[in-house]
Amino acid sequence: MPGPRTGPDPRLRSYARSVKDDHERTVLAVAVLASFVTFLDGSIVNVALPDIARDLDGGVTLQAWVVDAYLLTLGSLMLVAGSLSDTFGRLRILTAGLVGFAATSLLAALAPTGELLIVARALQGMAGALLVPSSLALITSTFSGAAMGRAIGTWTAWTGTAFLVGPLAGGILVDTVGWRWVFGIVVLPVAATLALVARLPQDAHRGTDGHAYVDGLGAALAALGLAGPVFALIEGQRLGFDDPVVLAALTVGLVCLVAFVLWERRARHPMMPLRLFQVRSFAVGNLATIGIYAAIGLGTLAIPLLVQEVAGLSATVSGLVLLPPTLISLALASRVGAAAARRGPRWFMTIGPLVVAAGFLWMLSVREPVDVAWQVVPGVVLFGLGITITVTPLTSTVLAEVHPAEAGIASAVNNAISRVAGLVAVAFIGVITGGVLDVDGFHRIVVVVAALLAAGALVSAVGLRSVRAPAEGPSGAAGR
Repeated sequence: MPGPRTGPDPRLRSYARSVKDDHERTVLAVAVLASFVTFLDGSIVNVALPDIARDLDGGVTLQAWVVDAYLLTLGSLMLVAGSLSDTFGRLRILTAGLVGFAATSLLAALAPTGELLIVARALQGMAGALLVPSSLALITSTFSGAAMGRAIGTWTAWTGTAFLVGPLAGGILVDTVGWRWVFGIVVLPVAATLALVARLPQDAHRGTDGHAYVDGLGAALAALGLAGPVFALIEGQRLGFDDPVVLAALTVGLVCLVAFVLWERRARHPMMPLRLFQVRSFAVGNLATIGIYAAIGLGTLAIPLLVQEVAGLSATVSGLVLLPPTLISLALASRVGAAAARRGPRWFMTIGPLVVAAGFLWMLSVREPVDVAWQVVPGVVLFGLGITITVTPLTSTVLAEVHPAEAGIASAVNNAISRVAGLVAVAFIGVITGGVLDVDGFHRIVVVVAALLAAGALVSAVGLRSVRAPAEGPSGAAGR
């Protein structure tokens, strides 16, 4: 007669594994879609800028503010959003962000004037700030070790494609039904994400249950500190950089940035804990992020404008030009993430930006009449390959040694830095081009982009160790 079983029923193990796999797939899908909509909205608008400016009787200043109003609130409020995520729960904050994002997207689609469109874009950024930190924190709370590397690779591949597929989708919408649908279409992925969120337990991945404190002063100082210099950079091109209003905005902004750092050092519950920068990989990864994402923001704005305003081609064609990086990212990002987890991120984050820089330097061949197929597309292909090599290891590096309880704020800091870097770079576009994007102005942008990428590669080569990613500790977090 057989004795009693000493282990769990294999059928129960199989069922438990199936439930776990389904839960992980749902979490990953929610994380991807939630971040996708914020990145999509940051990129899809680029190809619509010429039509928006014509329809709403605006020029370069309106175009810059349509981009930067979104990036400004997105970047400045992402830090406090990460703190909210860790305090009140990832899904709760993420749901609020999704609902707000849908509402403000419709507001942007219906805006009758340029001023109201800028306001709507700023409100969109506020809602979008709630999404990215929560989505990455969901991943780091659900996956660990090599599985987390693969999950972040998948997240990077699909969310990164939003930067690149956005111009194509936007171009088709602009050329068929009009630029307003560029904002309205975002409601569809938001609705799909909310449907998936409903499948997850609402208390899942609750952050730290201690205080319920929001660093309001820190948030205000960060927002004013970013808004002042950005306003000065954009409006200085119109009013003159010696205008009292421009000088006052710049001065107030810089003072607020200094005050923000000083306040975060002494605040009891800072929204950007400066101790995170004592973690080497976190500090180096964020420093590299500044150069890399400033270059991406500037470069991906300049290419569609070149194709439309200099080459005279349609918005759809400008979107197609940026399609190759999407395909490359989807094909390779997960593999790159797994390889970086095995071998360490140093050489991926060194070689990748240099490949991107080579792609942009190829575009120095641009001459009038512009031959997009030969002068632009090969550079865009190199851009796609290089950015795929770079972004997944960069994201993993920043979060690898951070405790899971602070994953929300850590991802928020990195995403805020990346958005702010792009924000400042875009604000400089008028200064770099002299106010007109012609071939010479585009060449100057290309040189600046390549220099920023080289700086990011140098930081990675010098600052990161040539070792594997840290092993998983007993608590599920990477060891320090």
